[in-house]
Amino acid sequence: MCYTPPTDEILVLHADSDLLIVDKPAGLLSVPGKGEALSDCLLTRLEKAFPTVRLIHRLDRDTSGAMVFALTPHAQRHLNLQFETRKVRKTYVARVAGRLAPASGEVDLPLIVDWPNRPRQKICHETGKPALTHWKVLRADESESRVRLFPKTGRTHQLRVHMLALGHPILGDPFYAPENAGDFPRMMLHAEELRLKHPESGHGMTFRAKPPF
Repeated sequence: MCYTPPTDEILVLHADSDLLIVDKPAGLLSVPGKGEALSDCLLTRLEKAFPTVRLIHRLDRDTSGAMVFALTPHAQRHLNLQFETRKVRKTYVARVAGRLAPASGEVDLPLIVDWPNRPRQKICHETGKPALTHWKVLRADESESRVRLFPKTGRTHQLRVHMLALGHPILGDPFYAPENAGDFPRMMLHAEELRLKHPESGHGMTFRAKPPF
């Protein structure tokens, strides 16, 4: 698949001496891929305006939404620890195929990379790493459901594989729902909210990026 990232200006949700929070557009890599053709990414774009920017976490190329970056070594260490100890609260919005029922629930299925088909992930009860997702249906009809997703772990493609395991893949997903991906302009998954503690003050902060769908 040809990589044609969007050229829109990156929306900054918050910036201070320690933190940078932006709204990543769908279709843009978080970090550079292998080769010159995949060099354009969110991190390199941000470095032009924020030379000290430091990566904390990633969003999949086809996922949009709130991402936090550090602007100092101390902030990077502090934020990394918050992610490692699962103190950061992340909320996503997605549109998934079919009517998801019941109105809320959880998926507790371990994940591991599917090596012959990487970067795809798969469920494996023998060697997979623990992965837990809570969900809440916002509205639904027979064709699709709009859901809010709360990942309690941060495995690669976790939300995408967990929704597929429920029989309700995320609409527009080129990896896990390729049969319908062409019917949508993008993958319908967006990181709506981040809750974390400021690395200097320790105060709780909430950042929101409005879903574009």
